Amino acid sequence: MKACVLRAPAPVDTNPLQLTDVPVPEPGPTEVRVRVSACGVCRTDLHVVEGELPPRKSPLIPGHQVVGIVQKLGEGVTRRKIGERVGIAWLHHTDGTCEYCRSGRENICDNPRFTGYTDDGGYAEYALASEDFVYSLTEKLSDEQAAPLLCAGIIGFRCLRLSGVKAGSRLALYGFGAAAHVAIQVARHWGAEVYAPTRGEKHRQLAKELGAVWVGEAADVPPVKLDAAIIFAPAGELVPPALKALKKGGVLVLGGIHMSPIPSFSYDLLYHERLIRSVANNTRQDGEDFLRIAAEIPVRTQVQIYPLREANRALNDLKSDRVNGAAVLDCRS
Repeated sequence: MKACVLRAPAPVDTNPLQLTDVPVPEPGPTEVRVRVSACGVCRTDLHVVEGELPPRKSPLIPGHQVVGIVQKLGEGVTRRKIGERVGIAWLHHTDGTCEYCRSGRENICDNPRFTGYTDDGGYAEYALASEDFVYSLTEKLSDEQAAPLLCAGIIGFRCLRLSGVKAGSRLALYGFGAAAHVAIQVARHWGAEVYAPTRGEKHRQLAKELGAVWVGEAADVPPVKLDAAIIFAPAGELVPPALKALKKGGVLVLGGIHMSPIPSFSYDLLYHERLIRSVANNTRQDGEDFLRIAAEIPVRTQVQIYPLREANRALNDLKSDRVNGAAVLDCRS
């Protein structure tokens, strides 16, 4: 099969992914093999490819927003069937026995595996996944439109949950890329008022089109005090202005797996019971709940589509903020 393989982490401007032929993977017990149709290109992929996340597998096929059709069943599979349309997300497997799994917090499992990081992912014609860690997908969205829901959407949804937003809340989304352009649709569905401090005029325009009541530069302070803010950009320097924008008791959620250093700031910005919390991965329940709500709304994604052979270009465009919405690889081309 054709796959984009990372031999060793390197800057994306060196085009480190190699399109090459590799053996078609065989599913093990309780695994399914998926014929990949589309795979989202996520900022986490950038962190993996450039080595900002410590390498866990080499060589590696990246990609963890995978949409496709179940093509082969491993021994013992009972929950999936040939021809089923499914999604594969970042959380690839958990041990199910550690204290976090036992208490319903499998997203912070002690021994997790991750698609496109510890295990090969979806920048390829085929991918493997455990039958217990794939999602059934609605037919309401095309493969390319569904792909960003599997990380940008699910992680954005978990961020919204942890922010505590509800009807009437005022929420800021910092960094208006793939996750934010989905999260705003859920937040507005819940009745929240959304503000969008973000760099790039095209990102601000997309935020307006999706219902933001105010847009500004990334470090601008919104015109009203906020109940919550989510930072999707991997930019630690946004933490002080985001805290400054919060009401007393407000919540700041950091939605990325990697972030540049956070500068020191005055305790006054944190005082009055303001809270900073990170989001780590997601539970399968987050995924199930989000995909159900996304179908109800229904969420619409804006995507830029690249053929599989141009995965390096997609990553470079993402890093350079040339993607408005989400980048997606067409793995059939």
